[in-house]
Amino acid sequence: MKHTKGTLYGIGVGPGDPELVPLKSVRILKDVDIVFTAASSKNDYSIALEIARPHLGKDIRTIRLSFPMTADIEREKHAWRKNAEAVIECLNQGKDAAFITIGDPLTYSTYAYLVKEVKSLSPDIVINTIPGITSYQAAAALTNTPLAEGDESLLILSGFKEKGRLKDLIGKADNIILLKAYRNMQEICSAIKEMDLANKTTGVIRCGLDGEEIVTDIKKMTDKKPHYFTVLMIKNNKVS
Repeated sequence: MKHTKGTLYGIGVGPGDPELVPLKSVRILKDVDIVFTAASSKNDYSIALEIARPHLGKDIRTIRLSFPMTADIEREKHAWRKNAEAVIECLNQGKDAAFITIGDPLTYSTYAYLVKEVKSLSPDIVINTIPGITSYQAAAALTNTPLAEGDESLLILSGFKEKGRLKDLIGKADNIILLKAYRNMQEICSAIKEMDLANKTTGVIRCGLDGEEIVTDIKKMTDKKPHYFTVLMIKNNKVS
């Protein structure tokens, strides 16, 4: 019997609170046959899966795809291709599948790499992506911090930048969001202090998750090992 190929849905489950998962995503999660989620090659735990779990169908199948946390590009590419093949195999059986990710699926997400591979290997597969609430949107809401007002600019950065590059970019925007700051926290905080923006910086740790914390003294960010889920919001009023 010939199967019609299934549809792949990319779903962002938000920063941590299951009530922040979009209604459209909730409906899809109850209807799909399979839910894929990314996990580090060092463990099989998925925060995205725990967030989505209250919305999953009763008999749904969940599959964790291993993605290595490495700077080895070739190893990364191999993992992307292997995982894309696993997804395509299920879709070719006529099963609809969702790939879930924390935050938004197209903002610094593993999902974006997976989609590229799926499109390359099987261009006729239908892919529908549903946006999700990002950690910085949730952090702004938690602290009642406007992300941008009037004609202000908003810059979203990954923390993986050397200090000189960070200072150059920060200096050109009114409002700055720094994601993935955990690996470069010392350099980031040093740049912020040198630009006299320490008192204009707010950090949010584990936004929407147990242990959520708001930090207004960035010195506390460097006194201990930074958490993976750390967002920095900077108000650079010198630009306007």
